Amino acid sequence: MSRKIIVALAGALLSGAVGAAPTVEMRTSMGRIVIELDSAKAPKTVQNFVQYVNEGLYNGTVFHRVIPGFMIQGGGFTVDMEQKPAPRKVENEAKNGLRNDRGTIAMARTADPHSASSQFFINHRDNGALNHPSPDGWGYTVFGRVTEGLEVVDKIARVPTGNRAMHQNVPLEPVTIESVRIISEKGKP
Repeated sequence: MSRKIIVALAGALLSGAVGAAPTVEMRTSMGRIVIELDSAKAPKTVQNFVQYVNEGLYNGTVFHRVIPGFMIQGGGFTVDMEQKPAPRKVENEAKNGLRNDRGTIAMARTADPHSASSQFFINHRDNGALNHPSPDGWGYTVFGRVTEGLEVVDKIARVPTGNRAMHQNVPLEPVTIESVRIISEKGKP
């Protein structure tokens, strides 16, 4: 089989799986959060996130940046604040019409609009300044929303924080993401 056919088949399989709008369960040390991903409006971001979920990258990471009334950020650091390798970057899809509203999940990134990798944040309130176009012209890609466990997000947002090494707003007691797994896909039993 030619390489072009294999690449085309792999792409079709991946887009079919992502097109199914998966729902993920995030088990944390403070409770369960269920997130419905929006593969129709953020297909590349959802595909990247789902790949990291399937690879187990998020298991054992922490919410390493917590700012009440703003957001809770995780998906990149261990309990010891060691950054996990996450080599895949994803193109910024903030022009998708989804807003950084309370309870939505979005990709964290650096000043480079296309630098998002594995780190994400859950908006603790409506954060219109993060929408496209933001002051930097790009915005932060929203790719889903919390459907269960918003009270857990609120509980995490209230934990005491401080500085750790060169990081700020780090929970004094780690809030661990014990596991993330796909629990359903729309259109599939």
